[in-house]
Amino acid sequence: MKTKEIINSYLEYLQFERGLSGNTLVAYERDLQKFVDVSGRNPIKSGAEEISELLRHMHNSGQSAKSQSRILSALRGFYNWAQEEKFVDTNPTALFENPRDARSLPVVLSESEVQQILDIIPMDGQFSTRDKAMIELLYACGLRVSEACGLKLSLLRLDEGYIIVTGKGNKQRLVPIHAEAIKYLELYLEHERPMTAPTPSHSDTVFLSNRGASLTRQSVFMKLKRFAALAGIRKNISPHTMRHSFATHLIERGADLRIVQQLLGHESITTTEIYTHVSAKHLGEKIAAYHPLNKLTP
Repeated sequence: MKTKEIINSYLEYLQFERGLSGNTLVAYERDLQKFVDVSGRNPIKSGAEEISELLRHMHNSGQSAKSQSRILSALRGFYNWAQEEKFVDTNPTALFENPRDARSLPVVLSESEVQQILDIIPMDGQFSTRDKAMIELLYACGLRVSEACGLKLSLLRLDEGYIIVTGKGNKQRLVPIHAEAIKYLELYLEHERPMTAPTPSHSDTVFLSNRGASLTRQSVFMKLKRFAALAGIRKNISPHTMRHSFATHLIERGADLRIVQQLLGHESITTTEIYTHVSAKHLGEKIAAYHPLNKLTP
């Protein structure tokens, strides 16, 4: 892929799967473009030598350690994505010290907020059952939006209570699905999907657009934002927020971290461990709100 195409693909992932704001996307694009300008190469063809050159350039031009840490963090995120998408074999930023800034925690919805969104989805539109089934599935199974959009009819095992999900690197995993999500998925498959003629390349695709192709990540992103607004939820959410909430709620209810890792399709347990921090933050807030000693006044 050309330099502009690879950067745009990464920014699309950040926007529609991670739900990052417009200002954050501009900052990421600026940092990646700075790297390209200094190295003179496509980032997927660059490596540790080019990263070192960039950091030397920033140091020699008087830019702060904080700025260097920020751009290294941006490159780390880019190469994590590029490695998962099989654009590169290794992550060259692994050779550099991590930025010292604290790792930010993902936005998570409470269980009641998730239910508010699910309850508010209108059920009287042309594709209402499809949209309801899609949002139910994102939370019920903790899917990435790309996994949900790419779900195949031939990999559904609804009678047995699970689906086969094709994740990053075309790796497949079994994910259980609960009865409520199965109900709406079956309603969609029985009543709505037959009304749309799939294109030849999407005959096995579960969620179809009105043109018979696969639903796009962008369309799911926009639908979820609209449903959240209808529910009165003001958090900056994306389809990835449903995945974060799925994992956090499981851990809060006592699920084993290794099981959550398998359900999410994380290769490394360290990626899943962030949800223990989210859960701990949640518990700390509960203690602050409800512990009797915290209400004592001097």
